[in-house]
Amino acid sequence: MNRFHKLFTYLCSQQITGQRQRLSLVAPNLLHMIGTVINTACIIAGTIAGAILHKGIKEKYKSMLYTGLGLASLAIGLNATISHFSKSQYPVLFIVAIALGGIVGTRLDLDGRFSRAVNNLSKGNNGNNLAQGLGTAILLYCIGPLSMLGPVISALKGDNTFLYTNATLDLVSSTVFASTYGIGMLLAAPVLFCWQGIFYAVTLYSSSAISDGLMAELLIVGGLLIVASGLSLLNLKDCKTLNFLPALIVPVIWYVVVAIVQ
Repeated sequence: MNRFHKLFTYLCSQQITGQRQRLSLVAPNLLHMIGTVINTACIIAGTIAGAILHKGIKEKYKSMLYTGLGLASLAIGLNATISHFSKSQYPVLFIVAIALGGIVGTRLDLDGRFSRAVNNLSKGNNGNNLAQGLGTAILLYCIGPLSMLGPVISALKGDNTFLYTNATLDLVSSTVFASTYGIGMLLAAPVLFCWQGIFYAVTLYSSSAISDGLMAELLIVGGLLIVASGLSLLNLKDCKTLNFLPALIVPVIWYVVVAIVQ
């Protein structure tokens, strides 16, 4: 009986030790995501602050903010695309991605479905403008070197500098967005969290899964989507930007296929 008791005690102690070791490995990795948590919190805080200002802004100033956001989108999008052309290993991949992604997105009517869903959530109160604002904000928050490289560096090195910088920028931009489109812009926060969480999880699972080449292709395509949003905000061309979202999947599929073939 004493032997059985000693054996049982030993097994329990080993199990507890194993659990502690696993927790010690997981805990630091979870703490690394504090950058993404803070980034998301900044968007929420900025949106609330902007929504408070929203009611006191006259229509002519709102129109000015629309124009400012459109111009900023053009600048950010063009910079993301042009600055990464030299890093692309497949110069025509972004063209194929935009073409195929646009066809798939149009077939699925992503832009129309999104607008109708937001319109239902806003109960018909300026729903179309909110959908346009959400689409632009989500792209600006998610597509960029800081937002995409930040989680990768966080997972590999535990360095959240990129994410903290991105959080500061998003705090300002979310305030401007919410002052123009209202409290509904809060819906962009969980999208950012999931987006950065995907990059973090994939990098944590396989540090070589997201190569510099793939990152460059995603930024080129994403930059074009931001430019399209800018054109829509300026009322120059309704590009139905969300219909092009599947274009972001094309470079991923291409790099997976190349990796399998090689």
